[in-house]
Amino acid sequence: MTGEGPLSGLVVADFSRILAGPYATMLMADMGAEVIKVESPGGDDTRTWVPPTRDGVSTYYLSINRNKRSVALDLRDEADLAVAREIASRADVLIENFRPGGLAKYGLDHASVSTLNPGVVYASISGFGSGGGAHLPGYDLMVQAISGLMSLTGDPEGQPFRAGISVFDVVTGMHALIGILGALHERESSGLGQHVEVNLLSSALSGLVNQTAAYVAGGTVPTRMGNAHPSLFPYEPLPASDGDIIVIAGNDRQFATLCEALGAPGLAEDPRFRTVGDRTENREALRPLLVERLGERTRAEWFDLLIKAGVPAGPINTVAEGVEFADGLGLDPVVQVGEGDEAVPLVRNPLTFSRSSVRYDRPPPQVGQHTEEVRAWLDGLADAEAGSR
Repeated sequence: MTGEGPLSGLVVADFSRILAGPYATMLMADMGAEVIKVESPGGDDTRTWVPPTRDGVSTYYLSINRNKRSVALDLRDEADLAVAREIASRADVLIENFRPGGLAKYGLDHASVSTLNPGVVYASISGFGSGGGAHLPGYDLMVQAISGLMSLTGDPEGQPFRAGISVFDVVTGMHALIGILGALHERESSGLGQHVEVNLLSSALSGLVNQTAAYVAGGTVPTRMGNAHPSLFPYEPLPASDGDIIVIAGNDRQFATLCEALGAPGLAEDPRFRTVGDRTENREALRPLLVERLGERTRAEWFDLLIKAGVPAGPINTVAEGVEFADGLGLDPVVQVGEGDEAVPLVRNPLTFSRSSVRYDRPPPQVGQHTEEVRAWLDGLADAEAGSR
């Protein structure tokens, strides 16, 4: 390992808040980028999203803001605005999620910033794009509803449900990061930055993958199926003697192996269940036959037996049990970010590199914690440039 992250040397001006943008910039900071989080004096909204808290600080905010420096600036103040523009002019990447056009009045829109800084990769995140949807606020719950996700989530006879996390904020943050990395790669040959735009609704429709394709390519409007899968069976929780366990047969070979493990090999030869399509069409006939066998053992017993046989299966855990399960596999899911009394336990970055490192040296900052430090850095750059003339 070199001890340096793969994005070391990049300066990121983070004018985003809430989730999608801060998640993208945290991933960049973990990989070594110097991220300057530009906040209003009141701070990122997620600082106030409580409970839960750790030492009085929102765990929502903590989860997506490590490894950053915070600068508190009031863009309505001319002196503060000058600092914001200077940060933007020095950045390799600027990421923002103001409403489309909202930064133009401050001279911080793409056209203004790229005039001063032609190499900047400027990433804009919005809810519904910069055209006909520019006036719509970009909240994940709105997009879960409008995109169709909620029509797919929940019991077939019950009401629609949102996902347990702001899933499209996270997906959009990752899409933003992918776009930024693509633009940085292109800059290596052109020497120029460009404007990367991504919106929650487009990310949602892409992230719905097979469900949107069912309509776009197949003319079928998907509906809620509870925990069932529209194209596979079994691929859902099924009851063992003491509760449900996830059981999956993603192909004909896995189904045959499952039948052997259940002590019912003949099911795999039943003409109603021979192929994936057969099993999907005849799931109501197959389900009670599987449930009858699964009822002979506990969830833990079936989990061990099915995994040893090569059948995908798993317990339905709480979040705490999920973290403990990962820990038991040696994935070390929890890392201490920072040192001493300032250290905060957070979830590990999912990436590992064979030669580079991921860092966890800066706990999520207080509002404006690094304002003076960043101002001094900018003054030093200006002095150095003046001295070289």
